[in-house]
Amino acid sequence: MADTTAIPASVVRNLSDKLYEKRKNAALEIEGIVKQLAAAGDHDKISAVINLLTYEFTYSAQANHRKGGLIGLAAATVGLSTEAAQHLEQIVPPVLNSFADQDSRVRYYACEALYNIAKVVRGDFIIFFNKIFDALCKLSADSDANVQSAAHLLDRLVKDIVTESDQFSIEEFIPLLRERMNVLNPYVRQFLVGWITVLDSVPDIDMLGFLPDFLDGLFNMLSDSSHEIRQQADAALSEFLQEIKNSPSVDYGRMAEILVQRAGALDEFTRLTAVTWINEFVKLGGDQLVPYYADILGAILPCISDKEEKIRAVARETNEELRMIKADPAEGFDVKAILSIAKRQLSSEWEATRIEALHWISALLEKHRLEVLSYLNDIFDTLLKGLSDPVDEVVLLVLEVHACIAKDEQHFRQLVVFLVHNFRVDKNLLEKRGALIIRRLCVLLDAERVYRELSTILEGEADLDFASTMVQALNLILLTSSELSGLRDLLKQSLANADGKNLFVSLYASWCHSPMAIISLCLLAQTYQHASAVIQSLVEEDINVKFLVQLDKLIRLLETPIFAYLRLQLLDPGRYMWLLKALYGLLMLLPQQSAAFKVLRTRLKTVPSYSLSSEQIKRTSSGNPYSQILHHMPSGSQIMEDGDISRDLGSVPNGINFAARLQQFEQMQRQHRLHAKSESLSLSQFRNNSTSSKEMQKPEEPSRSVSESNRPSSRSSSRRGPGQLQL
Repeated sequence: MADTTAIPASVVRNLSDKLYEKRKNAALEIEGIVKQLAAAGDHDKISAVINLLTYEFTYSAQANHRKGGLIGLAAATVGLSTEAAQHLEQIVPPVLNSFADQDSRVRYYACEALYNIAKVVRGDFIIFFNKIFDALCKLSADSDANVQSAAHLLDRLVKDIVTESDQFSIEEFIPLLRERMNVLNPYVRQFLVGWITVLDSVPDIDMLGFLPDFLDGLFNMLSDSSHEIRQQADAALSEFLQEIKNSPSVDYGRMAEILVQRAGALDEFTRLTAVTWINEFVKLGGDQLVPYYADILGAILPCISDKEEKIRAVARETNEELRMIKADPAEGFDVKAILSIAKRQLSSEWEATRIEALHWISALLEKHRLEVLSYLNDIFDTLLKGLSDPVDEVVLLVLEVHACIAKDEQHFRQLVVFLVHNFRVDKNLLEKRGALIIRRLCVLLDAERVYRELSTILEGEADLDFASTMVQALNLILLTSSELSGLRDLLKQSLANADGKNLFVSLYASWCHSPMAIISLCLLAQTYQHASAVIQSLVEEDINVKFLVQLDKLIRLLETPIFAYLRLQLLDPGRYMWLLKALYGLLMLLPQQSAAFKVLRTRLKTVPSYSLSSEQIKRTSSGNPYSQILHHMPSGSQIMEDGDISRDLGSVPNGINFAARLQQFEQMQRQHRLHAKSESLSLSQFRNNSTSSKEMQKPEEPSRSVSESNRPSSRSSSRRGPGQLQL
């Protein structure tokens, strides 16, 4: 219970009056009373006065009493003057408590009272700083404009006191600041940024050392709807970034984690600021940032494809800076983490990001090959999926990475096996990207090596339809791609060169899956007699729509510069009689009304007759002399592939056993014919079963079901083959 005799009754009565002037006069009297007591050194009575003002007035249920109590406490502090410090523990708490009063006028008087108290005690006030800061933070967002205005005045005074004081503890203040940095109220945000700026300006306060504690909050303010708050936050961040550049000791690690998160913010300005900071950190951070390279890369790669050009430019520069840094796994450089980031970004919807991710994998392979290969299983499937990328540049880079990995024989074999597997399960990949992939691999890994490995794998391929399609694709690439000109030149020497012979034999085994591929290979290798034998071995089942389509393409290819040597050989039909016979064999297989028939017939009509002997010419009385010559050529003719008359068909020129090769081809074609019949039978049975089911469901239409069951043969004979190539 407070001592009511400490203050005269008239003063007590006026202090609670509803009129401000009476309360003010009463406060002046209290100031005089306290001043006299202080002069007399009677601090017990001073405490009694303060208790009376606290419990009878500031804690009163009456608003006017509370207002009077606040004025009285301020007056008592003024009366105490230099001796006020020893009574602050009594004076300040009831004033702080009044900041939460429901009456806005009471809150206003609390601000005014604390302002007057602070002016008197100055530095001694610091012991209450955290509580005062908390109260001011709330008052900055007060619903009453007058209270806000009073709080701003008090705030400025408190800032002045703090900047002058040597007792301010930044360590105790930072937790308080950190708790409030994510508040969304714009007034509170302005209040907080103001304090950060002021404290940072004090030389004796190291705000930079505590920057990680409130950096995220500042970045959060960059997306505020208020332009003023964004501007203030940006100004504060710019100042801190400049300090970082000039500081010899900075905790880059903790801040890097924050920046990585903010680089993915939805707000454009926030992303730009975060990427700019990361750029500076990469330049300045050095070894400190090595453990964070993966996280930084994960933030930068998406920004390379940002819709904002400024962000893209800074991200690209940062990416290059990162790639130039020489870091070693022994120093904490995490190759696996970097690979994981690159792998994740390979699935990005943005082309530029995928490209840079591939550049990173290439760079890691160059600098840390053994480490990358140890984690190859983690990224290999993703790299293979990259071959289906819709962008050619990405596919080419994926191939470069694969080629770099495949420098080792083990990985080369693995690559080709996986590649064939992908072509098997994804027909679109073979159709749309097959030529690009094979051609590029031939450039990067040696065409002969690639084709030999592919041939070895396809020779034992269980899926005959796929094997035929794949061989046709490889054959077309071989015949048309400029990258494979060296391989074509080597094959042309098959009858004269051991390397050419070995390549011919190597390809022959898998080329047997396609009659037209074998014929093309023989024409390319100038094994014309064998080409003619292959043509003669074809049976009715081999000459289907798919075959004729392939034949049509071959005839057109014969008119291209690639087969110029073959057309020139027709100038000497006496020497290249087997070539002539092979071409006539192809002509006989073509429908007479087809464009390919007319093209080939026109070409054969241009073959000159001057190189024939007079005896050969006399054999022909009219028409094309070559048809007569071919007619009179005995089946056991001695004319060989290169024009030498030495051996029969079963001989082995230059080590090539053509009889065995022909047998190999015929055996493979028998497998294909059996496979085709089996598939046709299965399809027929399926349709018959389907028809029977329909008959049971619709007995009133038996004739229609029967007619439908008779259709499959015509449909299956006219549908496109799965291996049909596109020019």
